[in-house]
Amino acid sequence: MRIELLNTPPDAVETRIEEQIRPLCMEDFAGQQRLTDNLKVFISAARMRGDALDHVLLSGPPGLGKTTLAYIIAAEMGSSIKSTSGPLLDKAGNLAGLLTGLKKGDVLFIDEIHRMPPAVEEYLYSAMEDFRIDIMLDSGPSARAVQLRIEPFTLVGATTRSGLLTSPLRARFGINSRFDYYTPDILEGIIIRASGILGIGIDGKAASEIAGRSRGTPRIANRLLRRARDFAQVDGVELISRVIAMKTLDCLDIDEEGLDDMDKKIMDTIVNKFNGGPVGIASLAVSVGEERETIEEVYEPYLIQAGYLTRTARGRVATRRAFLRFSTSSDANDYPLFDVQEDR
Repeated sequence: MRIELLNTPPDAVETRIEEQIRPLCMEDFAGQQRLTDNLKVFISAARMRGDALDHVLLSGPPGLGKTTLAYIIAAEMGSSIKSTSGPLLDKAGNLAGLLTGLKKGDVLFIDEIHRMPPAVEEYLYSAMEDFRIDIMLDSGPSARAVQLRIEPFTLVGATTRSGLLTSPLRARFGINSRFDYYTPDILEGIIIRASGILGIGIDGKAASEIAGRSRGTPRIANRLLRRARDFAQVDGVELISRVIAMKTLDCLDIDEEGLDDMDKKIMDTIVNKFNGGPVGIASLAVSVGEERETIEEVYEPYLIQAGYLTRTARGRVATRRAFLRFSTSSDANDYPLFDVQEDR
């Protein structure tokens, strides 16, 4: 499989470590069982027909393996993959250059596909359906459209915000796969496998402790494992024990539910500063000193799943569970009583 990276990774060392840990085939990909079982069928059928795999949309919170699975899809199809992201495709010419360079059966992976400009996105419509693109030459009265044929290819799009995709684009994906958070037992297996690749031992209790505080996210689990490895090496031990794991998690201020300092700051602000809400996302972002998009994509999904936060049409609202944990008031009955209508 030939891989072409069209964007420079922000941290070469971390990226290299992630590539070492990243599974390379479907058999090594843990979790998301129904999703991967279905993909195996679709890939096998496409290979039997000698066709390119239908276009695939991978959606879900960050860190669950969407990029990894895109590379596995290319490997299982025996195809090359070109990788880019929505924000980098700021001009239609950039996308046209990528599409015309694809060979039959190649995979084009677009991360953060929801962030593509609408004008660029429209070029994908005919490319995905008819394997052609229309390019305008010149301008004014002499302008003319030239139609270019492209080889049949597979577009794999990844998004953390599937609701921001336009209906025409979403409808052109023949395979739509949604990632769910991982269970602790699956994460424990991922941690044990990664520790072997990293050359550090870990006992079952330590792996279980890290898995339980990883927010159901393999990327977080692997990052916590690497930090635990740091503590173990500094302490001069070759095995990550539960004591080392607990020390790591305590130093990183990650509690039993996987909440970190920013999670707690968000909930403390909503509960105590805004009396439980509703509070608008812009006001919340300013109050906690974090980007709006980061709150929406990184922190909110897990806080909602954990039962601490509700997203409504009027803003973010803390749940009774959040008040019981984060309220600084001595009266647990201070939970505001109003009609909460979830934002759909």
